[in-house]
Amino acid sequence: MPPSSSTPRSKIWRRHAFTDWRQRSLLRANGVVLLSLVVSFWLSDFPHNRANPWLVLPLLLAMAGTGDTLRCMQQRWNWYHGGVILCAYMDLMVVCLITFFLLYPLWL
Repeated sequence: MPPSSSTPRSKIWRRHAFTDWRQRSLLRANGVVLLSLVVSFWLSDFPHNRANPWLVLPLLLAMAGTGDTLRCMQQRWNWYHGGVILCAYMDLMVVCLITFFLLYPLWL
């Protein structure tokens, strides 16, 4: 349903900011990374760690989420910038864990 002319422009923008990849969204970036982590646990059958080439897809999705997190960086340091750095470290740990799930069964 198209927005009416009485709807403020800011409400229209907020409704689509989460799903629009052109807009920066730290919540979307963290959600994508954590979703890829959950999917990688499921695909690798974690306690048994079986080889699965489909783990490349969550790895690429986690890398895309990490890039989306890094887009939220700001020029000057403030508390938001510090939080984004912590989220970037979390994303890096998830990417390393998914890479471990992908490569570990090949070394056995």
